[in-house]
Formats: sequence, structure tokens, C-alpha cells
Amino acid sequence: MNEIEIKSNGQRESYESSDGVMSIRVPIKITRRGGRKLVKRPSGELIGRPWDQKSTVLQLALARGHRWLRMFESGRVGSLKGIAKLEGIDASYVSRMINLTTLAPEIVEAILDDNVPDHITLFDLAVDPPNLWQDQTVFFEV
Repeated sequence: MNEIEIKSNGQRESYESSDGVMSIRVPIKITRRGGRKLVKRPSGELIGRPWDQKSTVLQLALARGHRWLRMFESGRVGSLKGIAKLEGIDASYVSRMINLTTLAPEIVEAILDDNVPDHITLFDLAVDPPNLWQDQTVFFEV
């Protein structure tokens, strides 16, 4: 593993230069893990999103749906069957995942924050969701 580290003594320092500019030194530790840079406090606590968490099934499905919709809208593929052939999967699965792109913002936020109630499944959200967002949120009970 390739690691980059900035060592510090854990002490914050501030000083004012002769031209009146105030400088503050904050100790941080930058570590490279898996090609991503993480910022750690001197205590070892990560600052920002922990990259070690795996995406949930709903999060992956939502990302696939948006990627496939962009492929279709950009003209890279001419149909949903074209996406299915390219990905080596069933066209009905592609269609269901693209349905996720029409979900209400509150539902998308709940999926991304992993706050989806346990009784809601991917099938519930992907198969024929209501067209109106207000109808979706009533079904979802966000």
C-alpha cells in the first residue's frame, strides 16, 4: 500500500507576521488508501466520508439506472435492448433500473443515506413506480 503521511505534533499554532497577516497551523495527517486521499485528525479519526463502506443494493441499482439512462440519452446505445446486450443482462432488468431514475428526490436521498425502511425492497421501487412524486412518497412513507 502506498501511503503519504504528514506528521504533526498535534499542537495548533497561530501567529501574526510583521505585515499583519494572521497564519494558523492546523495539524492534519493525509493518508492514501486505495488511491484516495483521506484526512485524519491526530487522534486517528477520519474526516469526511469513510470510503471503506460498501454501497447497498439500492444504491448500486440507482447508480446503474442513471448510468444506463445517460448512455441511452447520449445516443451511445439506441435502445434498452442495446444496453442489455452490451451489459450481458436481461432487458427487463435494465428497464426496471431506469425506472429508479424517476423516483422522488426524498426517496433518492433516503437511498443514498441508507435510510430506507426495511420493508421496502428494490422490486417495490423499480417495478412500475407512480409517475407523481407525491404518490411515490405516500407509498414510501418517507
